[in-house]
Amino acid sequence: MSGQTFHMSRRVFIAGTATIAGTVYLSRPGFAQANLNHSNQNGDIIMSSGFVTTTDGTQIYFKDWGPRDAQPIVFHHGWPLSADDWDTQMLYFLGKGYRVVAHDRRGHGRSSQVDTGNDMDHYASDASAVAEFLDLKNAVHIGHSTGGGEVARYVAQYGEPQGRVAKAVLVSAVPPLMLKTAANPEGTPIEVFDGFREALAANRAQFYMDVASGPFYGFNRTGAKVSQGVINNWWRQGMMGGALAHYEGIKAFSETDQTQDLKDISVPMLILQGDDDQVVPCRDAAIKQKELLKNSEIKIYPGFPHGMLTTHAEVINPDILAFIKK
Repeated sequence: MSGQTFHMSRRVFIAGTATIAGTVYLSRPGFAQANLNHSNQNGDIIMSSGFVTTTDGTQIYFKDWGPRDAQPIVFHHGWPLSADDWDTQMLYFLGKGYRVVAHDRRGHGRSSQVDTGNDMDHYASDASAVAEFLDLKNAVHIGHSTGGGEVARYVAQYGEPQGRVAKAVLVSAVPPLMLKTAANPEGTPIEVFDGFREALAANRAQFYMDVASGPFYGFNRTGAKVSQGVINNWWRQGMMGGALAHYEGIKAFSETDQTQDLKDISVPMLILQGDDDQVVPCRDAAIKQKELLKNSEIKIYPGFPHGMLTTHAEVINPDILAFIKK
């Protein structure tokens, strides 16, 4: 998938697309559609957003901002959100000179609302399709919550074998396994996740409002500074996606055992989590990740919630930057 440029002169672009205002169709293995709507100082048209079509026909939306010769930082969002959940981080790291990329997981955001492949294997494969299409190399992959599981599987099965990953960051991430089992007695009982599925099926809109206004950002804690805008944005992103993909995604993030993924990763890893995470308990996530990863460092933030990337971006972003620059 390498070898095709992502920019062209403005004159060539206009001449070749006189009847397709602003959109071109690029011929690559695994057909991709891309919107070319950003120009640099030379007047070249640069890809800033588009779709990659995977081998099973799923269209994965991505946005790609910044210098194409800069080190890429790739963001993987949590359930049931979209690439928009990374807006604060993308703007921050773009301002630091990095190329920033984020995609909507299948069934989420602007990607296809498919009825198949809503599992961690396909999530990682889709992420690989985006990385290959954009030919991202020496990339830093950052995953939050379910996106952390996606990062772990992607890095272990695609990123490292293909030599595309420099480092990775897990933020409030689900690996190695959320579900309580005989081998994982500290995990969360299946009844909790069954309750998620029941609430989603009964009234998804209300369920998402309850999650965003309660445990996700710690807004249910005494003295919390509640932001209605943040709540509404979480709800907006959730309702953009498909109910079936979100329903099946609960199984993906809670029942996927990623112990081996973590053991197989050798690139430097940063583990970040708040000790007041009410969604993914710290003792079952960050602490165990540290034990399983070969090359990692960890930072636990006192009192920070699951959605700390939003509520405490001014703390988290510089810490991630420091790790990337090491």
